Amino acid sequence: MSGFVRPSRFISLTLAAWISLAAGVSADAPRRVVSINLCTDQFAMHLAAPGQLISVSSIASDPLVSPMAEDAANYAANYGSAEEVFLLNPDLVVAGIWSDPAVISLLRRLGVRVELFELEDELSDIAPQLARMGALLGQEGRARNLIAHFEADLAALTQPWDGPRAAFYYPNGYTLGTGSLAHDVVTRAGFRHIAEELQRSASGQLALELLITAAPELVIGTRTYPGASRSEDILRHPALRALIAAGNGYESGPEWVCGTPAILTALRDLTALRAEMVR
Repeated sequence: MSGFVRPSRFISLTLAAWISLAAGVSADAPRRVVSINLCTDQFAMHLAAPGQLISVSSIASDPLVSPMAEDAANYAANYGSAEEVFLLNPDLVVAGIWSDPAVISLLRRLGVRVELFELEDELSDIAPQLARMGALLGQEGRARNLIAHFEADLAALTQPWDGPRAAFYYPNGYTLGTGSLAHDVVTRAGFRHIAEELQRSASGQLALELLITAAPELVIGTRTYPGASRSEDILRHPALRALIAAGNGYESGPEWVCGTPAILTALRDLTALRAEMVR
């Protein structure tokens, strides 16, 4: 009979609705969310209600690249394969724009909803990403609260852009250009980024000779994995060590990897360092 719901079915639906409300999940929100990208892992862990997020990427547990490694231990880890994710029976998968397109295509062909997130180029991009994740998870209120705190901290930490000159220098002589999130972080902390002097909008390799000639007062590097790598040999070059010894060196951590609220840790560190350098 049209419109008729069996009592047992009605009770089940009612019970499910009450459980969802108790857990902070609206009735139409996804209940089995899987993230397969390090950055969406963090957005989802910040905003999901208890039990709503069922799996994050395996790399989320790596403390060298994930500022939420301890939190990630509370979720099942996935390695991003379509077969593995499909067997988790998700009603929503969140991924990055650079996630494996073959995996994304196959999941969608199997009827799984997949939402992709862009990379953030500026700190101002983070709030819209949080709002979008909040909307997808049915956690708009949590997202609004987190955004309010994030934007207040961002405004308090932003400094005049007239401080010492800074450069990024990583394994293989890799550096970051003006079109990067890191550029926004370092300039909001009050440093001048030498990428502007060198007219480098894109990230890529920078000859050590050019870095030494530019003579920045701050060189930002990165933590390295245990063991040896030829890509790291340039970081032990005497000329680079002398440059850092003459000025300042800063080691970036996992909070730099993604444009999430964790990036405020980096901004806070650099703001304090700038204050020391200009004192």
